[in-house]
Amino acid sequence: MSNNGAATRFCNDIVGPTAFENLAIIGGGAWGTALALTAWRAGRRATLWARESSVAEAVAKTRRNPFLPSVELPPELTVTDELDEALHGKQLAALVVPSQHLRDIARRVEQFLPNDVPVVICSKGVEAKTGMLMSEVVADEMADRPFAVLSGPTFAIEVAAGQPTAATVAAPLTGKGFGPEELASRVAVTFATEAFRPYLSADVTGVEIGGAAKNVLAIACGIAAGRGMGANARAALITRGLAEIVRLGKALGARPETFIGLSGAGDLMLTCSDEKSRNYSYGKALGAGERPAISDEGPIVEGAVNAKSIVGIASTLGVEMPICAAVDGILRGQPVDRAIQALLASDLRAEPAAFENGPRIRNPARRRSKEPVRR
Repeated sequence: MSNNGAATRFCNDIVGPTAFENLAIIGGGAWGTALALTAWRAGRRATLWARESSVAEAVAKTRRNPFLPSVELPPELTVTDELDEALHGKQLAALVVPSQHLRDIARRVEQFLPNDVPVVICSKGVEAKTGMLMSEVVADEMADRPFAVLSGPTFAIEVAAGQPTAATVAAPLTGKGFGPEELASRVAVTFATEAFRPYLSADVTGVEIGGAAKNVLAIACGIAAGRGMGANARAALITRGLAEIVRLGKALGARPETFIGLSGAGDLMLTCSDEKSRNYSYGKALGAGERPAISDEGPIVEGAVNAKSIVGIASTLGVEMPICAAVDGILRGQPVDRAIQALLASDLRAEPAAFENGPRIRNPARRRSKEPVRR
């Protein structure tokens, strides 16, 4: 018998994590709908809760969600606008709502969910009023409830269509590794399909910071595209933007290696390079001289909502995030060309993190700029 056969037999004999068979997806937008479809494809019983009664009515009549009209929903997937109905008897609840609505939804969900039922946070961002990450908001409203975070490079339309996708599930570890009893392990097997592949992490803070800050950087890349800049500029913004995310993450206690994974570099590359990204498209409109409106109705541009919060956290911690600060300035009304010029004329510095705080060289280009230095 070959070693490969023995290894396969050994792996098959291992008792794996127990999936959550009956779950609620709280949030009937495109991403919530895609996750509900993923759970159904994985063989789970899923109920999708939509805030808008019009969504539940549309699905009942046409089996299509207006937020994701290209995908037909299976009859086994229940959609309701009654929160208590969606949560009744569930073993797991995924919170898939815009970042600024999470607190209210978490408070409402808490009324109907037994204390031992975990939640999966699928919202990316920072709460504007408090500067809290999404896990902190949930801990505030759902004290002592077990939670995990699901994040990564996941365009809803591609996930809903069953296209290959990988994501990260992060949760605090209760033991020494990702054993079958760990929440991250159980959530991963709950959603895993032939096309949707979750990876595991214990770095909740790192996964959340990557998911929040990348939206701001996607706006920066969109602005560059709208201004007619090419692939060189996009590559520079992605690379140096990742350095900004790492700085902020380390200051908040995250693990640097998290940011070279799916929820860091992976999500950043996706969001910064494709017009299916609302943040990239919004930035492209800004770069073209438009002022696109942001509405509470329909899809949310999380980067525009979170830029001020991300920059505020960085400032409090003494972390330099010049690209994010430039986006925040543009969103506040600073001329786009002035913000770009200030970035390009900033001091020359070493790239390796170990030398970032070393001596800097005055950029000769600043002689042609009257703008203050952006570091």
